[in-house]
Amino acid sequence: MESNEHPMRALVQHSHRGPQDLHLRDAVPRPVPGPGEYLIRVGAAGVNFADVMRSRGTYADGPQAPYTAGFEAAGTITAVGPGTADPLPLGTHVVGTGPGAFAQYMTMPAAGVLPVPDGWSDAQALGLVLNWATALAALRPLGEIRSGETVLVHAAAGGVGQAAVRLALHYGARVVATASPDKHDTVKALGADHVLDSRRPDLAAEILRLTGGVDVVLESVGRATFRTSLAATRPVTGRVIVFGAASGDAELSTHDLVFTHQVQIKGLHVGALAEKAPGIFRSLLTELDTLIAAGVYPPGDAQIHPLSAGQTVLRELEGGTTRGKHALDPWR
Repeated sequence: MESNEHPMRALVQHSHRGPQDLHLRDAVPRPVPGPGEYLIRVGAAGVNFADVMRSRGTYADGPQAPYTAGFEAAGTITAVGPGTADPLPLGTHVVGTGPGAFAQYMTMPAAGVLPVPDGWSDAQALGLVLNWATALAALRPLGEIRSGETVLVHAAAGGVGQAAVRLALHYGARVVATASPDKHDTVKALGADHVLDSRRPDLAAEILRLTGGVDVVLESVGRATFRTSLAATRPVTGRVIVFGAASGDAELSTHDLVFTHQVQIKGLHVGALAEKAPGIFRSLLTELDTLIAAGVYPPGDAQIHPLSAGQTVLRELEGGTTRGKHALDPWR
């Protein structure tokens, strides 16, 4: 539900032709929280590759244009919808997901928000329920990572990638990371054991030469790296965790699995994990609290842009020229 009494600034996606049709609007109706929802005054909205996919209509069950874009944000609770159980106090800073994050106000399901850690800004908390939860889920309950194993992280300079490198090292794994050459310094600074050019033609052979086969692969790129991921994984015991396809879909047949790549393949969508395995999700959040307290998960350092730059940031993300986390400030 929306209220025309309180217009707000927002980025509206007008078609499924991509970021080119994402435009700033100054008089979008402010949403009204429904049952079990908070109204959030957005302090910072996270930019994710899923936003690019939604802008092109390729994200499963994504919104139909026109729609207010964005879905990840941190901000302040300003109102509570009816029937919300045990609501947090008004004024609490929280981070979570919901529709229409690229705006001054949005709604979030109350059950899915987390308080912003003490001493952190809204922008520093971005990534908590998406990037870090995804990386942790991929490595721990799905990847079953153990000390001494080797992890291959693709797109290692991105939001999930950087979190995954930090986490894998914390849990005692060796890390082989891939990224484009201009981002290698970012990944090396995180402590990865090897950083390779994601586009080198002999990538799989080089990974095998360095490792003899990796135990866990975090696969978010899709078509451009999927065959490399399969070829570089240790047969039978190796796990490939698939949580994205930034370069397009990749095909895999039962014949491949039986005769060519005898590996374990697991699909991950952190939203589905939270919905369908809430016990596992809650344990992830508890573990993230421990990692924050221990300093393993530091405050984020998102690059913050004014809301009007949203189209440019999404274009750069789609073109693969960004690194790290990016955020929009709807009040700038």
